[in-house]
Order: sequence, then C-alpha cells, then structure tokens
Amino acid sequence: MDAKLSVSHIGGSLAVPPSKSAAHRAVLCAALADGASRIDNIEYSDDIRATLDAAAQLGAKVARGERSVTIQGCGGGFATVTRPVFCNESGSTLRFLIPVFSLTAQKIRFTGAGRLFARPQEIYRALFEKQGLKFEQAADGLTIFGRLRPGVFTLPGDVSSQFISGLLFAAPLLESPSTIQILPPFESRSYVGMTLDALARFGVQVTEAPGPDGKTVLTIPAPQRYRPCDMAVEGDYSQAAFPAVLGALAGGVTVTGLAPESRQGDRVILDILQRCGAKFSAVSGGYRFERSLLRAAPIDLSDCPDLGPVLMAMACFCSGTTVIENAGRLRLKESDRIAAMQAELAKFGGRVESSGGTVTIDGCALHAPEVPLDSHNDHRVVMSLAVAALAAGVPAVIRGANAVAKSWPDFFDAMRALGARVELEE
Repeated sequence: MDAKLSVSHIGGSLAVPPSKSAAHRAVLCAALADGASRIDNIEYSDDIRATLDAAAQLGAKVARGERSVTIQGCGGGFATVTRPVFCNESGSTLRFLIPVFSLTAQKIRFTGAGRLFARPQEIYRALFEKQGLKFEQAADGLTIFGRLRPGVFTLPGDVSSQFISGLLFAAPLLESPSTIQILPPFESRSYVGMTLDALARFGVQVTEAPGPDGKTVLTIPAPQRYRPCDMAVEGDYSQAAFPAVLGALAGGVTVTGLAPESRQGDRVILDILQRCGAKFSAVSGGYRFERSLLRAAPIDLSDCPDLGPVLMAMACFCSGTTVIENAGRLRLKESDRIAAMQAELAKFGGRVESSGGTVTIDGCALHAPEVPLDSHNDHRVVMSLAVAALAAGVPAVIRGANAVAKSWPDFFDAMRALGARVELEE
C-alpha cells in the first residue's frame, strides 16, 4: 500500500492507541492465570494478534471483543501443541514465549516473518545449552525441546530486556525458586519494570534488590499461581511520540489517553521534547503540544530504542547538531532503522551520519522528496517519515505504508484527525 501525503494544515486532538508493550504482558499473564481475565482497551495490531494466537496454543481460551478480550487462562495446564507457534514479526512475542513454551516439555517450533529470526537469540541459546536442552535457530524458524529448570540465571543488562522478561514469566511456574542476576549496565530497565508490574497485578511475587558488583538481583519464589485480573491497557507513549513530535513542529496537537505516572520508558519523550525547547502543557488525560522552535540536545536511547526513528526525523528540524547515542539496537529491529532513516531522510535533503551506535543529524530545511520513500517494511519508519513530511509541509509518497499494521493499524486515520491529507492506494 502507498500513502500519498499532501501539504496539510495540522491541528486537532487524538487518543493514542493502547500500549503494545503492556498488552503483550497482560495477555501472557492472563493466559497463564487460573481463571478468567478481561483486558479492556486492546487494539488488534499484528503483534498482539500473534501473542493472542500463541496464548490459545498454550491452552488458554481467548474470546475477542471489539476493544476487549476475555481470556480463560490455562493455569499451568498446558495443551498439546500441534503446529508451529507463529510470531509474525514480533520480537516480544517470540522472546517472551520461548521460556514459557519450554514448560510444556514438548518439542516446539517457532516461525515468523520479516527479519524476526535475524534478531539475536544467543542469550537463550546459551541458557538452554547449559541445561542440556535443545535450541536450534535457522533463517526460517527456531526449535526448542526440554523443560526449563529453576536455578540462577545470569544475564547481561545491555541486551534486550525481553530475555529477562521471558524468564520472569516462566520462573514462577517452576518447581522451586529461581534468581535472575542482571549484570551492569542495566539498560531498558523500564521494560523490566513493566513486566514486574504486570506480574504483581496477576498475583505473582518477585523481589528486586541490588547485588554485588553493581548487579540487579531478581528473586522469584516458586511454585506460584497466576491469579486472574480484570484491567485496562494504558495508552502507549511510544506511539504518542509521533503526534507529539508533529505537534511540537507544526503546532496545535492534543494527545490524550496517557497515564502521567506511567512506568513506560518511552515516557521520556516528554523530557526530550522539553530539552529541545518544545512548548507543551498538561490537559485532562494527556498533553497539548504547540509549535516551537526546537534546538539540538543530546539524546540517549539506551532505555527508549523505539523512539529512535521519530527522534531522527525531529532532529532534522532542530537548530544545531543532534547526537544520538546508544542507538545500536536500532540495527536489529524490523529493519536496520539507522540505515533506513538515513537513506529516507536523505531524500528530503536531511543530513544524517552514523558510526556504530551513534547517529549525528544536522538541522536543515527539508524539501519534497523527488522519488517515493521506502518503508523498509518497518512500522516506525513509516510513521516517522509521515511526521517528517507533514511537519516540513511537503508532499511525499511512502511505499509499503501498510507496515503500520504491526503496531498502529489506524495510524493514517489518526493523522487525518489532525488535518493530514492522506490518500491510501493499493
């Protein structure tokens, strides 16, 4: 699908979609609970559909409503898995579920789409091989066999927090307690915090304490039982970043549906915008962003990698030179997001340079791209390029814009609510 954006007058209000990160966690906890849970404020993005389908394969009964889902958890009584577990392009789905599906003691094959199996899984490979369990990864899938055993798990803190969360979901269902030792530096700590919040909501106890040599130690008593819980998924700060940045650049945008005390790491978008000179104010359930003259400020992505693409787009509008550090993990997402944004922003006349995990962007005036923009099959690249075009006030065509279905299927409708003139063509 192509998205054709025309010069538009931006202004208005929108409610952000529910947090994909929080929804993954709630669905998995509900699937493991002993009883029925209702989860409200669900959006059926491709990633969440993958997690819901996998929950059903575990043995949970899933009843989908329009904006809510009721899940009768399996309570640890796992079903026989008769077909591969399809994770689509969702790294969260895959990494959360590998330890959990190992508890079935069955031979499990995970499949997916896009670049999913280009993402590193060495943390799990080493852990499984240490316990004498099967772990085989190929370009088209991953196979495990053998039940994870309790123990002391030592993980580096500078890799994806999804490995830590995956162990946290499985460990309470083991036969005796386990400990997870996280080596410094502990990056993406906020995502682990979201997992701990979800576990507590569903009745699972985990204690966190500082350990020797700067380690963070998580102790998980076991066996425990997940208890059912009715809850609503909070709004997504990572998605709110797109209209927030657009509002700071074009003005008059109100973003609602956000919890002001959220533990989401991407809530730091507010701090980043403030440091860059953005003018915004709190309103009921969200914030109103006014057009501002932005200036460059140093940005650290160690705890908010998903913000990388839109911040690269924003940096083109900032006076001075923006330096973004700790961006290396962007190279291992649905696309190499550094290379993708560098190539596409160049079509606007953007000046982006990168070296390893550092990205440098010079503020400049963007012009209309002379050729279509490429989505690189990446939802965040599409949304960031749309923000760049609308904020610059130039027409643009984005090829493969349907990639937004991965996390925000209604993204272009939301942009229309802000006055964007968008035509979608198959």
